[in-house]
Amino acid sequence: MSTKLLVENEDDNNKSQVHNFQIRPTHNQKFNTNIAKEAIQETLLKHLKDKEYSQIQAEVLCKTIASEIKDRLKDQCVDSRYKLMVQVVLGERHGAGTKVGARCIWDADTDTQASDQFLNETIFCMAVVFAVYFY
Repeated sequence: MSTKLLVENEDDNNKSQVHNFQIRPTHNQKFNTNIAKEAIQETLLKHLKDKEYSQIQAEVLCKTIASEIKDRLKDQCVDSRYKLMVQVVLGERHGAGTKVGARCIWDADTDTQASDQFLNETIFCMAVVFAVYFY
């Protein structure tokens, strides 16, 4: 359900004006995590499926993957009031575990995230998209 704020004021000519501010997205405007997860999966597969880990290429590859995911989601499934943050972690597989965490304050009704991972013989990669609704 969308919440709207109505503000009525008078201008210099004593004319009444009503301003309508939408402060929550409608159901159709909410960030679609299924589309986001699919975009992440396809982007990771496209860039990493035939690759071997290279420390020299890792930084550029992370930036490329993050930019492509963000651009793709802006085109596909995001209301313009959603702000996107994309985090990509890419590393070499040596059999050791890796834990990645994130914390923030957000509105559970409007803000969300989507993530996916990619693994092959030499690479692990995890991508997360945080979608925060800007009031």
